[in-house]
Amino acid sequence: RYRLVAARACPWANRTIIVRRLLGLEDAISLGTPGPTHDERSWTFDLDEGGKDPVLGTERLQENYFTRFPDYPRGITVPAIVDVPTGGVVTNDYPQITLDLSTEWTAFHRDGAPQLIPDAGPERDEMFEVIERVFTEVNNGVYRCGFAGSQEAYDAAYERLWAAMDWLEERLSTRRFLMGERITEADVRLFTTLVRFDPVYHGHFKCNRNRLTEMPALWGYARDLFQTPGFGDTIDFVQIKEHYYVVHEDINPTGIVPAGPELASWLSEHGREAFGGDPWGGGTAPGPVREGERVDPEHTPLR
Repeated sequence: RYRLVAARACPWANRTIIVRRLLGLEDAISLGTPGPTHDERSWTFDLDEGGKDPVLGTERLQENYFTRFPDYPRGITVPAIVDVPTGGVVTNDYPQITLDLSTEWTAFHRDGAPQLIPDAGPERDEMFEVIERVFTEVNNGVYRCGFAGSQEAYDAAYERLWAAMDWLEERLSTRRFLMGERITEADVRLFTTLVRFDPVYHGHFKCNRNRLTEMPALWGYARDLFQTPGFGDTIDFVQIKEHYYVVHEDINPTGIVPAGPELASWLSEHGREAFGGDPWGGGTAPGPVREGERVDPEHTPLR
């Protein structure tokens, strides 16, 4: 009944693709993937044959918003979940969608799916505190730097971003994942920002105190997750760069997409296993990516 529309280029949408895969919800929620670039009317299904989503039959996600709310006045954003029978968007609440996939879709989770949200208690409370700081100062922090309208606004965002990055570097120097020995929702939310850091945020958004590769704990952690099924196999580096460097004409008026950085180092040894633990918390890794949902092998170091 439901179709997740999630552009691989967008970090918020990328998170929903990761959680859907980790939990094994492919049979319950289908996936539509708009292309990485768009105009003022937003996301189009230009990657699909005929320029239309094969399930929804629409050329633009905007059509599905208008089906639900004619003349919808706000931004046409991804991720969005669309009700297939009516063709209308039912939610675009990006912070909530992944939480719902973990808590409201349990009947459809695969056997061995990880528990991404801890049970009620101190660990759960701490995870949401970590998520709040990551969201405010890192996920949004890079955008506050990139779209700052004044030197003062940029300086404030830059300072907060790097204070949080230093905090994360210290935290991940003593534990394999953000909450310890297994992956949680917090890791999903941080990962999609880290994997974009050197390709786009470092230069394009002027977040250039350090590259990710110059922060040993964060770089090792990012590689560990990238090499974990469900994380790196959702990442399309070419689409990520095309989105940021082509769509943001005010920041990059030439539209030139940079060639680098190199990608092979994402597969280098990270040594994070030394911290012990089990990424799946007693569960199992997801199986191979389904046919039709695989990243173009020319767009990733994974083969």
